[in-house]
Amino acid sequence: MNDVNALYREWCEKATDPEIAAELKAVDGNGDEILDRFWQDLSFGTAGLRGVLGAGTNRMNIYTVRRATEGLCRYLNDDFDSPSCVIGYDSRINSERFAKEAACVLAAGGVKVWLFAELIPTPIVAYAVRELKCSSGIIITASHNPSKYNGYKCYDERGYQMTDDAAGKTLAYINKTDMFDDFGKIDFDTAVEKGLVEYVSADVIDKYFGLVKTRLVDTEVSAKAGLSVIYTPLNGTGNKPVRRILDMIGIKDVTVVESQELPDGNFPTCPFPNPEIRDAFNEALKTAENKKADLLLATDPDCDRVGIAVLDNGEYKLLTGNDVGCILIDYILSRKKAAGILAEKPVVIKSIVTSDMAAQIAESYGAEVVNVLTGFKYIGEYITQLEEKGEVDRFEIGFEESYGYLTGAHTRDKDAVNASMMICEAASYYKLQGKTLIDALDELHSRFGYWKNSLFNFFFEGADGMAKMAAIMDSLRKAYPRSLGGEKAVGADDYKKSVSVDFATGGKSVLTLPKSNVIALRFENGDKVVVRPAGTEPKIKVYTMVRGKDEKEASAKTSAYEKELLSLVGIGE
Repeated sequence: MNDVNALYREWCEKATDPEIAAELKAVDGNGDEILDRFWQDLSFGTAGLRGVLGAGTNRMNIYTVRRATEGLCRYLNDDFDSPSCVIGYDSRINSERFAKEAACVLAAGGVKVWLFAELIPTPIVAYAVRELKCSSGIIITASHNPSKYNGYKCYDERGYQMTDDAAGKTLAYINKTDMFDDFGKIDFDTAVEKGLVEYVSADVIDKYFGLVKTRLVDTEVSAKAGLSVIYTPLNGTGNKPVRRILDMIGIKDVTVVESQELPDGNFPTCPFPNPEIRDAFNEALKTAENKKADLLLATDPDCDRVGIAVLDNGEYKLLTGNDVGCILIDYILSRKKAAGILAEKPVVIKSIVTSDMAAQIAESYGAEVVNVLTGFKYIGEYITQLEEKGEVDRFEIGFEESYGYLTGAHTRDKDAVNASMMICEAASYYKLQGKTLIDALDELHSRFGYWKNSLFNFFFEGADGMAKMAAIMDSLRKAYPRSLGGEKAVGADDYKKSVSVDFATGGKSVLTLPKSNVIALRFENGDKVVVRPAGTEPKIKVYTMVRGKDEKEASAKTSAYEKELLSLVGIGE
């Protein structure tokens, strides 16, 4: 643990930014506040930085951003000839400022910078890394976290999140860097005048939209159906891009939620701007009181995740990320097969915590199903492997249960612009048949059984939160639970140990996926429960994957698991 009092005194002396200085003064004498701000350095990993905004080493501020960028700069100069980096930012508090601070540090360090002229979705930044042939990319965002957070996400030259090796090298340089170094002292306007920082041209963005549109299965169905959509960008980056792509494919009846249309990092009408949460749709539902629409669409602030609610018998029903992913798999594969354009062996990529119903659907069309660890970088990585083998045309869709989808190789991150287009195309197709996406999902349940996939989050805030989470995972590994919710566990897949254990025989086999702090319990009835710490938030996530003959049975089984989950993660009776 850091010497918090020494660091606090140093920051009081050297942090000249007025807001930071005022905040430091305000916490003088408050031991708990000082501890929380300085007990550790904000960690840098494959997902970059993410944390609460404010003063201190354990906060997102101009000093931690500059220091991280200097580490990145040194890594890029070591590993690349004539290094370059593209930078984008979302609507969050200080996002534009952090982006420009990062641009100045890189420019002073000899790294060519391409900067988006206005806020931009994360997937477009990931696309631009490859399109501009950059060595790296940065997006200033905290995705769907509350407004007090911001973050700093890094891409490698292939357009997906940094590998462990690259992040490790960058972190080593960060650790050698003084927080209050001037890093070359070049101001932003001077960097632009000298051509060290250049704005990304509109042509690059136009090409992105052209590539997204090529992923349509049917180029005419959306214009024919007359689908009506209420859309909310949740005060984020999706407003212009999502409306643009929907207009391009012929969907003209789009109503934007007025209170959430314009960028606002305070998220005044949605404290948790996460389309996985029903509250994120509250303003859209109010809009729907005056004008019913076939579909409610919500993208998170950096527009890499999308959630939907479907009008069903006069009420709006929210679909889960698994629901939407399964619908898209079936729609894309079935329509391509009917049109005679489905690849001989199509590829569907999903995470290990994503519904096995998706695999059943894909396999029914002869598709290869690839399971990867949680984190879209693994999906991007596999797409790149297909591309290197000349087989990228086999890729049809990659998705995670956390509302992230991608149906093309134009970018290597989840893409809510692309996904919004595909969801609306599928909805249009079913509307022409007199059906909704709910009807399509019901048909899938009739074919493959009722799958209920749930996520339970357990938070561990504060300086001791990470230690508690580590202790819980260690405890689970020492004695894998043999039952849960009255169901018998038959084995465990421990991705940190790279081992799959059979409880009956004691036999072990090797897991081939990269090491990760994840434990998956397998049950006699075919259910799964997966436990893992979140990568960017202080919480443990528990996924239950349950199959029943109908919704009632699946829900009852899930409730039984839920009752024991608190004790499973060490915080229950």
